[in-house]
Amino acid sequence: MPSERLSMRRIRELLRLRFEVGLSTRLIASSLGISKGAVSDYLQRAQVAGLGWPLPEALDDTALERRLFPGQPPSKAPRAEPDWAAVDRELRRKGVTRSLLWQEYRAEHPDGYGYAWFCQHYDAWKARQAPTMRQRHRGGEKVFVDYAGDTLEVIDPETGAVRPMKLFVAAMGASSYVYAVSAASSPPFPRRIDP
Repeated sequence: MPSERLSMRRIRELLRLRFEVGLSTRLIASSLGISKGAVSDYLQRAQVAGLGWPLPEALDDTALERRLFPGQPPSKAPRAEPDWAAVDRELRRKGVTRSLLWQEYRAEHPDGYGYAWFCQHYDAWKARQAPTMRQRHRGGEKVFVDYAGDTLEVIDPETGAVRPMKLFVAAMGASSYVYAVSAASSPPFPRRIDP
């Protein structure tokens, strides 16, 4: 699969690094994060087009692209990228899925990216956020409580009746012991969950 064409801004930087700074093909490739073969290809195209450095001031990006890639269609404008912070906020809402958010994104941007790209780039964005906050708790000082998600259904083994139930969960801050109890579970059962 051929690699994606560099933007004209990066091609201008490639030419500057070669002709003004005098870097080798290897150093240019390392600097721009592309292969040495790609650098050689762009330099050869510039030579065929009769371009050096500095480029003529009247040469805008479209004209530069036409000279470097004659007979080829111009590269497409970059696709719209989702607002990852908004995606993250929406995913915290009940019933919202990545698939649903991707469908909304594609409805707004029909030429947008595919679902796999959407998920992969969201995961990469989320990993860069690093919202870790270390907290230290003395034993017995704090307990954290919450109801665990949606209502559960409990079936009475004697009558077969189905009753809705809420599950109450508490975690001790220092020991990570978990205490969970419901109206249907008696006696309550403490369990340790290792973090």
